[in-house]
Amino acid sequence: MKQTSAAYWKQALQLTQHVEGGAFRETYRAPLTISHNNFPGPRNASTGIYFLLEDGDFSAFHRIASDEMWHFYDGTTLHIYEIRPDGTLQVHKLGRDLLQGEQLQLVIPAGSWFASCVEETGGFALVGCTVAPGFDFADFELADRNELSALFPQHKGLIALLTRS
Repeated sequence: MKQTSAAYWKQALQLTQHVEGGAFRETYRAPLTISHNNFPGPRNASTGIYFLLEDGDFSAFHRIASDEMWHFYDGTTLHIYEIRPDGTLQVHKLGRDLLQGEQLQLVIPAGSWFASCVEETGGFALVGCTVAPGFDFADFELADRNELSALFPQHKGLIALLTRS
């Protein structure tokens, strides 16, 4: 029988610690590069990663300069908290239970702040993320708790829970 535990996936997929939390491994970087006014230099057309989060850890609020599509693979529901530039909070549920409002895929638009966590005790979520134009750390901004709370005081409590600064 196939194993489905966080430890199994970390080892089988050779995942390493991610700066925002969780574990990841890049699986694809398109050889095609593109240029656009939104970026200081050329970017790969697309990138893809495996990403795993366990209960007790979280992916801290951050934003990137590209759209990011999330794909659910295994485990329990992943909650993704998106704060849009206008301050609107959208809570996404990535998972298999479509009747309970979960989605197998979703997109976080460029420029939104977002964080994620597994809220089921002992749970984990194995997901994939596809970024287009491709991910580059030059386009990545990890939130500062005080600065993000000043921008969106209505979400101060959530920001405090899902930042590390």
